[in-house]
Amino acid sequence: MGRYTEIRREAFEANIQIPALGLAIYTFGNVSAYDPDLGVFAIKPSGVPYADLKPEHMVVVDLDNAVADGDLRPSSDTNTHSVLYRAFAGIRGITHTHSTYATAWAQACMPIPVFGTTHADHLAREVPCTEVMSDAMIRGDYETETGNQILAAFKGLSPAEVEMVLVACHGPFTWGVSAEKALYNSAVLEEIARMALLTRQVNPDAGSLKPSLIDKHYQRKHGKNAYYGQ
Repeated sequence: MGRYTEIRREAFEANIQIPALGLAIYTFGNVSAYDPDLGVFAIKPSGVPYADLKPEHMVVVDLDNAVADGDLRPSSDTNTHSVLYRAFAGIRGITHTHSTYATAWAQACMPIPVFGTTHADHLAREVPCTEVMSDAMIRGDYETETGNQILAAFKGLSPAEVEMVLVACHGPFTWGVSAEKALYNSAVLEEIARMALLTRQVNPDAGSLKPSLIDKHYQRKHGKNAYYGQ
């Protein structure tokens, strides 16, 4: 695998965790790992079951969506990944799944409110949801337009602070400083989505957490004077 060994390994290890974490069944999901020095990312091959994957199966693609190395076809979501890598500086991994609870919110075309401190520990605002894709976008380069949907939803938002999004009618995408962190964010998003749905079931009139608690929980983990962890 040569110069692409590390990103292939990183992508492989993250991908095989998708079913282990209950984030997808069959082949419903993918993770990529990006190397900015090489200008390429490794991504899951399309339609290959997780149990059959090997590191050498990961397909290496450049930011123009051309295969740089690999014998299999890359994920059908490859163009979406490349849009995000080009636009969001500093991200090194992207995960897309159809995890049940996050996808339910996406199918409802609704952002996830900050109902509690678990959510606020990870981001200080609602999980954004994109607009529904127009017919013209659907008729075009669908996967590239999915990326463009996400970029439109992030006007005025920092992708370094909000590392997750719901694509309306579709499902969640997350990213991070590594493929492992992108996968972690997918697991966190799924749990936030599950808690939010249960909160709405317990109390349909539940409101967002008050700003002081949101700020306290976010800053203690992410602020300049953060004190959570070792």
